[in-house]
Amino acid sequence: MKEGENEVIVRADKGAGLVANIQAEGQAFSIDESGLVTGTKTGPDPYDYIMGALGACTVITLHMYAQRKNWPLERAEVRLKHERIYATDCADCDNKDARINQITKKLYLIGALTPEQRQRLEDISARCPVQKTLEAGLRVKTLLQD
Repeated sequence: MKEGENEVIVRADKGAGLVANIQAEGQAFSIDESGLVTGTKTGPDPYDYIMGALGACTVITLHMYAQRKNWPLERAEVRLKHERIYATDCADCDNKDARINQITKKLYLIGALTPEQRQRLEDISARCPVQKTLEAGLRVKTLLQD
């Protein structure tokens, strides 16, 4: 991989509010967190993009699988919600108020699918690469540059 290849570049300038400008694969988009200050959400926040990536990966994975099997999946839709929930499974944690991040995926499958096909697609939905990455956890390495 050449330097700069597969890089995502994110910039935020003084005086531009809480807006980050992103460049990825020749495309530009923004994340606006001004709502943290103003109370009004003016655009997608970072968690919206995480959920969007997870949802996109899920529905694309489902369509790829259904096409390979020649199943009549007409539309796959995922509705996602991010929450910080209490870690009820954390009985021995030092911090009893510990919270964990959870994304709930509601999966809607449209098409003349059998109950077995629907169940298999639900199982396959958990195998998209983004979900596997999120569930495995990430290590972020920061290198300060000149």
